[in-house]
Amino acid sequence: MIFQFMAEQWILIAGLATTLTMLALHESRKAGPALSIGEAVQLVNGEGGVFLDIREAQEFSRGHITAALNIPLASLPGRLGELEKFREKPIVVVCKMGQSAGSATKTLRQQSFPRAQKLSGGMMEWDAQKLPVVTL
Repeated sequence: MIFQFMAEQWILIAGLATTLTMLALHESRKAGPALSIGEAVQLVNGEGGVFLDIREAQEFSRGHITAALNIPLASLPGRLGELEKFREKPIVVVCKMGQSAGSATKTLRQQSFPRAQKLSGGMMEWDAQKLPVVTL
């Protein structure tokens, strides 16, 4: 049944495949690949990097990664100076679900922070793995 549909609607199937491929390419170019939690922790700890949490202060205060720096996404362009000492170090961008981190990572890379990368799954994934958080 499914094969019959695919044979009869090959144009729709080809269009869907093309669209999905273009979306995947766009996302990967936007901010580069996402880091797993293990990769991110290893980079930050091993190379003196930082977790940059781009959620709003209220959400950040409810729980964040230990030693994470909080600069809300909307404030990022005006607060890049706070990241100057990390210009050549890994900066792992963290948001709620891993969606907003892509645009922040792109901004950082455009502003000569070449090692900026996003955390896959954001704080939701961090919490799902029951990793420690700090509350204010």
